[in-house]
Amino acid sequence: MSAKHTVHSLATYLDVSARTIQRDLKSVEKLLAGFGLAIQRNAADGLYIEGNNEQVYRLMQSLASSSPAEETAEEKKLRLLVILLTEGSFFKKQVLSNQLGISTTTLTAYLDELTQWLRKFSVSLSRQRGVGVELDGQEANKRHALANYLLIYFYEELIESLYALQQGKLPEEKILGCLSPQYLAMVNELVGETITHEQLRLADSDYTGLVVHITLALERTEGGFLLGPQPEVEPGAEHDVINSICEELTQRLGVSLSGADMQFLAVVLKGSKMQASNLLYYDSVLLGKLIKNLIHDVSTQLHVDLSKDFSLYQGLLAHMEPAIFRLKQNMETFNPLTDEIKKKYPVLFLAVKQSLETEFEDLEFPADEVAFIALHFGSALLMNEERVRIDAVVVCPTGIGTSKMLASRIQKELPEIDSVKILSIHDFHAADFRDYDLVISTIRLPVTDVDYLMVSPLLSDQDIGHIENYLQHNIEKVTRNNRYLPIGKPGDAGKRKDRPNLQALLQEIKEVQLSMEAILRHFQVLKKRGANYWLVLEEVLEEAQQSGLVTDAESTLRQLKERETKGGLGIPGTNMALFHCRDASVQELLFQVVHLDAPSPVQGMDGGVVQMNNLLLMLTPLDLTEREQEIMSLISSSLIESEAAMMIFSSSNEEVIRDKLEDLFFDYLQNNLMKE
Repeated sequence: MSAKHTVHSLATYLDVSARTIQRDLKSVEKLLAGFGLAIQRNAADGLYIEGNNEQVYRLMQSLASSSPAEETAEEKKLRLLVILLTEGSFFKKQVLSNQLGISTTTLTAYLDELTQWLRKFSVSLSRQRGVGVELDGQEANKRHALANYLLIYFYEELIESLYALQQGKLPEEKILGCLSPQYLAMVNELVGETITHEQLRLADSDYTGLVVHITLALERTEGGFLLGPQPEVEPGAEHDVINSICEELTQRLGVSLSGADMQFLAVVLKGSKMQASNLLYYDSVLLGKLIKNLIHDVSTQLHVDLSKDFSLYQGLLAHMEPAIFRLKQNMETFNPLTDEIKKKYPVLFLAVKQSLETEFEDLEFPADEVAFIALHFGSALLMNEERVRIDAVVVCPTGIGTSKMLASRIQKELPEIDSVKILSIHDFHAADFRDYDLVISTIRLPVTDVDYLMVSPLLSDQDIGHIENYLQHNIEKVTRNNRYLPIGKPGDAGKRKDRPNLQALLQEIKEVQLSMEAILRHFQVLKKRGANYWLVLEEVLEEAQQSGLVTDAESTLRQLKERETKGGLGIPGTNMALFHCRDASVQELLFQVVHLDAPSPVQGMDGGVVQMNNLLLMLTPLDLTEREQEIMSLISSSLIESEAAMMIFSSSNEEVIRDKLEDLFFDYLQNNLMKE
């Protein structure tokens, strides 16, 4: 038979994911084998059935008399979980097996698996002869269990459903048997609007998780399954975001969520991983110190030097702050790739685990969390491999660590690929894929006009083979952007063939230059009198306004006060405190030291009290480029990198501190910019 279809075209035609096609092809192969037929691939990855016409005719007769495909085992287990969570307290086995259309033996196996799953969330599933099946646990734990089951086993289906809802396609039945299409569409719209307005950027998996949690809160509240009192957590921006979303939902849908619901959802949001590591560019000085120690520890164990990998530092800083919050709140973290990571990278996994135990003595990191952190290191290690020649883009919704790991693996395993850009699933529709020679995705993309390859997040050997096969048979297509240099003239042999885009590099150099010049130009040590440091700050900001560095001193002061309410600013073991904020009133990057003639007590970053003599003031505009954010992070991370650094920044000696800043900037230029 002719090979008219590929895995991708079948997935598009049937409106399912390519992963579903790959999975079901194994069952199809078994079916065909019974008729003496087999699936084959041609050179262009087209699929066809090999066999004589008589065998094909027998197959067609059999298919004509067959019934439609049943639900998968995972779908039936989800339906069972939803029934247990929504339809009462006690269930007879026979009734459950009839509802699901399965035998009692199969039901027992499903209940065994769900019992293990629910136990992770402190929800018990018991079975007693003559009584039946009983589900018991707190409502909050039940919601966590269901939401995580959806996110881990049906993530692709959720992404596809959200995309379809955005296109106005609302199915009549509930999505995955438990999510109202109307509620899911409304929540998705509001969450997207709110995080954009608040300038938050969640990792894709956490964005989807927040949407699912809020939708389930609406469903469960409307069904009469109410939350009990939730543990008090310090108010913050997360509460404001959730309150805003919930108030709007009440107005639009008429379903009112309780204060406990909002507290629960705020904790979910606070435990989310930030996709944009630069958003945490100078907030976590103490954590930054531990992360630098962690990088040094892992480097020592693996006999490599990752200490100057600023991208690794930022990625870990972005990941670790919410990760520590999750651990302290006893929130479960599940990483479906943990076993594969441990198997493929056992030494790296053990090195990271050992270093975490050394540096974070008061925390116990489960294997799933260690695996996430190992991905960051894996990405950094692989990014040091050689450079190559074809531009690719990876669309990967599994989180910053995984996507960076995949991009690095591609560059390591496929030396012909020059660069790999990572693209969020939420941003891919705005991208112009003509800019790339190769499009790779870990999920089915809801597009029909883009030719792309499906791979697993850890890039299996089979995935590498498919990519190599595709490149081999599409050389003309993937080199259509003429990135190869023309045949060299005599004397050109020694010229470098690989270099970054010159215009982009010049723009980055310009941004770095202007940033460093602004900081050095405006840097000074101001010596002030006064017991009230807020009055001193008010005076400093008024001077900055007169100099044109800020346009509204009162606005900037309000932002600084708001920042202080979110956590201590004093640096433990020093006489310094880091006062910082981003404000539309700030016109240029600003770093200054305000030396007070008498110590003022301020709350420390560790919860204690710091006697502040030196107030470090760090101000930035709202909109910052990545390079600007890196440079501000560079300063804050250096504050306590060593005893010598702490002595310099607390010395109130302007010349010495300026020399330190210049040293930092010089090292950055040497090890970060031109190195790339």
